[in-house]
Amino acid sequence: MASENKKTKDNKLPNPKNSKRVFIKFFLITVASLLAIVAIGAASFYRNISPPELPTTQPITVAEPPSSSSSDDDDDEYVPAIILTAPERFSSSERKELFFTFLIVGLNEGKNANTVMVASYDGVNHEANLISIPRDSLINVNRNNRKLSNAFLNGMVIGGGTEGGIAQVQREVMSVIGFVPDFYVIFNYDAFKEVIDAVGGVEIYVPFHMRYDDPWQDLHIDIRPGLQLMDGHTALLFARFREANPGFRPINDYRRIENQQTVVNAVLGNLLRPANILRIPEFIEIFNNNVYTNLMFDDMLWFASQYTSIRGVDAVNFHTMPTDGSSGTPMWYEFLYMPGIVQLVNETINPFIDDINAGDLDIIR
Repeated sequence: MASENKKTKDNKLPNPKNSKRVFIKFFLITVASLLAIVAIGAASFYRNISPPELPTTQPITVAEPPSSSSSDDDDDEYVPAIILTAPERFSSSERKELFFTFLIVGLNEGKNANTVMVASYDGVNHEANLISIPRDSLINVNRNNRKLSNAFLNGMVIGGGTEGGIAQVQREVMSVIGFVPDFYVIFNYDAFKEVIDAVGGVEIYVPFHMRYDDPWQDLHIDIRPGLQLMDGHTALLFARFREANPGFRPINDYRRIENQQTVVNAVLGNLLRPANILRIPEFIEIFNNNVYTNLMFDDMLWFASQYTSIRGVDAVNFHTMPTDGSSGTPMWYEFLYMPGIVQLVNETINPFIDDINAGDLDIIR
């Protein structure tokens, strides 16, 4: 059993998940601010913005590997599987009023999901919650790499491109929260870089020479000390810096988070300048080029208009999905903690009146 082999990672810091949560929070602040700017600029054209309509609840189709009992003569390597988007006992009439859920996925260059989050917005109580799901979570699927981070790439390869990737992430997230979120937002980090370039760069003080080369990642950082105006590429290198070449000064995760906050705060300062409202078409183009979503433009405007209703980001409650140890080497799977997850989901993101229960999840334990 998995629980018999649990080990603890040798982390240098007491709680690295807090660092990840802080970066996610500041990234979301930036995105929300960008949407708010778009909403303000479009207000004169959209006088009456209605709440979004929920997507029609339809089963999702994912590509599943054949079972071990399948014949070797089968022509199809993978077969389609139809999966419900919520437990059978739930229907649209059993939804909470003005309650919306979102699947947020951040992809790296290789199409692995470095960031997987589920968020909710309660339009009645004006409260937002966000749960970060560890990318290394062990998922009950039939493939060699069973981490959640591999879902999008695997779905793309066997399921027909982006739609297959999204469907596979939806299926795997549903297995650990009990339902498929209403809306999905799939983004890459080029969006952040292009926003920085669009606002004319950011002015950052660099305390010391940052130098690091990792040919395996094709990552090369060489940033001189002093006050400088950074473009998007340099700002992201500054935010990523932690390890250093021999003879240069490294930093810990907490210091890296401080650097990320410095970048995000500088971006916010530029985004909120009145002059940037004139650049709304450019921001929309950046969003369209780097984000794949089933949210319509009017939907985004309505959610952006709610930004002030939740009193900025203070009403956004951030959570990390409870885990119960790691498998250790070589894969370092994170085991998810079923009782804690059921409680957290029902207290935060469950869009239904009735509770999700353990039988609605498919978690290896």
